[in-house]
Amino acid sequence: MEESFGYMAESLILAVLFVYFILAAQFESFLEPLAIMFSLPLSIVGMAGLLFLTGDTINIMSLIGLIMLMGLVTKNAILLVDYAKVLRARGMERREAVITAGRTRLRPIVMTTLAMIFGMLPLAFAIGAGAEIRAPMARAVVGGLLTSTLLTLLVVPVMYTFMDDLGTWLMKKFAKGRMIES
Repeated sequence: MEESFGYMAESLILAVLFVYFILAAQFESFLEPLAIMFSLPLSIVGMAGLLFLTGDTINIMSLIGLIMLMGLVTKNAILLVDYAKVLRARGMERREAVITAGRTRLRPIVMTTLAMIFGMLPLAFAIGAGAEIRAPMARAVVGGLLTSTLLTLLVVPVMYTFMDDLGTWLMKKFAKGRMIES
């Protein structure tokens, strides 16, 4: 069991690293993916909460659900940040772009989240023979999706603006340092 948990921890770390590297390549930035990656801990809160409420333990199946949850949660944050970037490229001010992105992407985020939750409910209720073994996976996903969706809609836009400010500050600092060298 200890060996299996070790492999699951390695898988989780690799999944997070690969997601970050792919996002860094997609956004051509090392800072913007951090705003998206900040949504990952938000899913763990809901996962642990629902597992606690249902009396389930953290086992291999719930950890598989956590790895699956990482991809689903990241998708919601990507929808928000990517659309905010598109709006800013069209000339919209950052604050207005973030608000418009949140308003515009709310329905697709909620629809895909509800589809996943309703798809997992039969498994979460452990209906059928042998379903109680797989139920913690579904409960982990449902709990994580519930909290992360709500918190992602609030936290990711804030983190995006924070990372944008940090990037601007670093660029000014870097540009000032280059001017001194010249």
